Amino acid sequence: MSELTLNNGVTIPQLGFGVFQVPPEDTQRAVEDALEAGYRHIDTAAAYSNEAGVGAAIAATGLPREDIFVTTKLRNGDQDRAQAAFQDSRKTLGLDYVDLYLIHWPVPSQGMYVQAWKELERLYENKEIRAIGVSNFLGDHLDNLLASSDIVPAVNQIELHPSYQQAELAEKCRSLGIAVEAYSPLGQGGDLNGSAVTAVANAHNATTAQVVLAWHLAAGNIVIPKSVNPGRIRENFAASTLTLSAEELAAITALESGARLGSDPAVASFTQL
Repeated sequence: MSELTLNNGVTIPQLGFGVFQVPPEDTQRAVEDALEAGYRHIDTAAAYSNEAGVGAAIAATGLPREDIFVTTKLRNGDQDRAQAAFQDSRKTLGLDYVDLYLIHWPVPSQGMYVQAWKELERLYENKEIRAIGVSNFLGDHLDNLLASSDIVPAVNQIELHPSYQQAELAEKCRSLGIAVEAYSPLGQGGDLNGSAVTAVANAHNATTAQVVLAWHLAAGNIVIPKSVNPGRIRENFAASTLTLSAEELAAITALESGARLGSDPAVASFTQL
């Protein structure tokens, strides 16, 4: 599995396994299936209510802790108690440390997420987190954060898929040394049905999901597909062995349509996620 080196020297497996919307009662099994398939990067969040299942799966496998990269996130309503919220997540996961901790959204206010970031910096300096980052931060949010921060985020996890690529934001992140991580990498399935993706999949005897994931990997994105189907979990992991030509990559890039699926961070105001 290919790895990327973050701006603090920590390495992260480029292809991870996400558990967004995986029911708590199904999480342990799904994560165990993912680890058995070869994944070594698991992405969860306090807001998903399934951190306990992730931790139970890690404990059940018996794999060395240092071999598994674990990401979780600070929920919006806890930005005023970031250190305590992190300790809650760490204990729920049953881990001594977390590999990557993200501010989940840049809400409810600039002042709040800047203050929360300062708390994350302290946790990082205390070596309770190996890397810290953000999620759903747009360019203005990054500018506000960097103006008051000592540490540049290691990662910005954003909605990114062929029909919604956020190319300008992704380029800004990379120019700042911030790795781009894609959630909803398959466009919640909507990007798998186009003729361009299907043609590439047929040419390689691959699934359309494998083709889109291979496109992400070739672009340098960290990517976290989700599934609870053991067969599909294995199929998605096999995308790491698929190499697309420049022409095939360009055909998928041309699917950009500006079709955001999730909430717009510029106007999102929810505080309870």
